[in-house]
Amino acid sequence: MSGARRASWLAAGLILGAGACYCVYRLTRGRRRGGRGLGPRPARSAEDLTSGSYDDVLNANQLQKLLYLLDSTDDPFITERVLVTLGNSAAFSVNQAIIRELGGIPIVGKKINSPNQSIKEKALNALNNLSVNVENQIKIKTYVHQVCEDVLSGPLNSAVQLAGLRLLTNMTVTNDHQHLLGGYITDLFRVLLAGNGNTKVDSAFLALFDSHVAAEILLRALTLFQNINNCVKAEGRQAAQPSFPQGSLFSLLYGEECVQKMRALGSHHDADVKEKAAAITPAF
Repeated sequence: MSGARRASWLAAGLILGAGACYCVYRLTRGRRRGGRGLGPRPARSAEDLTSGSYDDVLNANQLQKLLYLLDSTDDPFITERVLVTLGNSAAFSVNQAIIRELGGIPIVGKKINSPNQSIKEKALNALNNLSVNVENQIKIKTYVHQVCEDVLSGPLNSAVQLAGLRLLTNMTVTNDHQHLLGGYITDLFRVLLAGNGNTKVDSAFLALFDSHVAAEILLRALTLFQNINNCVKAEGRQAAQPSFPQGSLFSLLYGEECVQKMRALGSHHDADVKEKAAAITPAF
């Protein structure tokens, strides 16, 4: 079995298997309070910015203060608070770019090596939000090896393991970085199959191909499926009737239930969804 083919299966497993239970990193400080004046405000220290009482969207100067504090402190409590604040801020697309331009990705990234599991988890969560930006992925890809090691070596179903899987999910949505997981395929499948509802791949992910699912989600799931087909075609093989056991990810993707869903999506109201579904259907 080739590395490209297996990497594509894994990527689909990560994004689709975790889709229904994907834990969105909630924004707790992103809304502005109504009724505030537009005059000058007193300067806030970096530690003040991590307080739960501060709920404004952060600007570049404030983000720079936080990154400096994260890079210079050895206090685990402060480190966690800063990582949470940066992670929340990174949920905004404009801040994803600002943090990268300020050199923040390596500062956050080195915290995944912390022996403190809570700090490691929060660093992975922050990188996960940052990884939504394609340019950020170019820098974050240097941590994929370490993330895979942490996912495999940590306790099954732990917070760190789930945070790592979420990051790997975002990093493998396209096929640009899927090859980085090539050496971890077998062990990652073991984690996905042995884990609980938060990490396990099961038949529930087929619900993502239902016609009532939002078009944006459908397109993301169909793109993963299309990437798999492209890799199979590149090998000169037919996807139909693979020698995989019943209940495996591959048998679910190419099983009769999924066939019917693809055909139904061929009549979807969204033109992009219809086009992708039509491109996948001949593979059955």
